[in-house]
This record gives sequence, C-alpha cells and structure tokens, in this order.
Amino acid sequence: MKTNWRVELPLLLLIAAMFAGAIVAWPTAPAQIPVHWNFDGTVDGYGGKVEGLLGIPLLALAIYLLMRFLPRIDPGRANYARFGGAYTALRAGIVALMAVLYGVILSTALKHPVDVSRVVPIAVGALFVLVGTVLGKIRPNWFVGIRTPWTMSSKISWVRTHRLGGWLFMALGMLFAATGAFRLGSFGFVVIGAVVAVVVILFVYSYVVWKADPEKQPPAGTQPADEE
Repeated sequence: MKTNWRVELPLLLLIAAMFAGAIVAWPTAPAQIPVHWNFDGTVDGYGGKVEGLLGIPLLALAIYLLMRFLPRIDPGRANYARFGGAYTALRAGIVALMAVLYGVILSTALKHPVDVSRVVPIAVGALFVLVGTVLGKIRPNWFVGIRTPWTMSSKISWVRTHRLGGWLFMALGMLFAATGAFRLGSFGFVVIGAVVAVVVILFVYSYVVWKADPEKQPPAGTQPADEE
C-alpha cells in the first residue's frame, strides 16, 4: 500500500503522544497503576510502571506496524486497493481506541480518575459502529474481515456475510455505547452473550450462503494431492 502521510502522520503523532505521556507521568506515577476494571468500573487489576505506562503505547505501535505490513504478504493483496479507505478507517479506529484506553490509565495514574464504566463502553461501541460501517466494503483477503472456510471459498458468501456483519456490528456498537451512556455495567454479561450470538450467526450464515452458491470453490490446499 502506498503511504499517504496525511493519514499516517496523525496516527504516528497519536502514538508518539502516548509515549510522551508516559515520559511525563513516569516520575510521579505510583509504583502500582490500575490497568484493568470490571463491568462496574471497579479496579480489579494493577501493574507496575512498565506495564501501566508503556504497555498500551507499545501495543498500539505494534498493531500499527503489523497492519501496515500485512498487505505486503497477503496473497490477496491486490484487493486492498479496492477497500483501502475501509482498511485505513479500521487502523485509525483501533489506534484511537488504544489512545482512549491509555488516557483512562494515565489519568488514573495521575490521580485524575475518569468514569471508566461510561468512557470505555462508549469508546468500544464507537469502534464497533465504525467497523460495522466499513465491513461491507472489505473485499476477500487473508487477514481482515469475517474469514470462515465458506467466505474464503465463495465470493457471494464473503459479500453477503460482510453486509450482514456490518449491520450486526453496528447494533453491537450501539449496545456497548448504551451500557456506558446509561451506566448499565450489570448488563455486561448480556453484551458478551450478544457478541457470542453475532459470531455464531455470521458463522452459520456464511455456510448457508456458501452451500447455495453454484460457483463456490474448494478452499486452497483442501484438494487431495495427485498420487504419483
């Protein structure tokens, strides 16, 4: 993929800002920093300075570099040009979510806690809505999208499954956001159940569409080898 610095520079600056925040906070941050909260916003996990201040910035950088690299080795890399905007939106959304999560940790470490039970579900919900918005634009590839044995061997299954997935992901995003906006932390297990249900629905639906596709192809590597 060609490098568009109007897109890449803001993402790199956002990641750099996370590392800058770690440098600024390091001298005054406590030895143990909250790094995990339960559905109700109560801290249930702590980490040292390295994990608390550098964990998410390093993870964000790793994800950014990985997603920049994957199109280079994808056997379906020719299709990336057809959904470059969607792929860029996904990368930007993931980095932005990491920045929000890091902001929550950094604020807490500096004794300015935020309402985690509200901020995090809304941020996660926004990412799900974004994913749902662009999911239908993603074309067959080996790394991004809903990859089942049937979407990978039927163009019709790929397209229809991703269209359905787009609507379901947007619904999940709104559900996530609602639990934060209305502080419905006790409904966290309902949200998890909804996520599992969406995964099952898309898995089954991709098979049903594949089965009815007269032009479906056997997945690569599944044909019996010719005997010598």
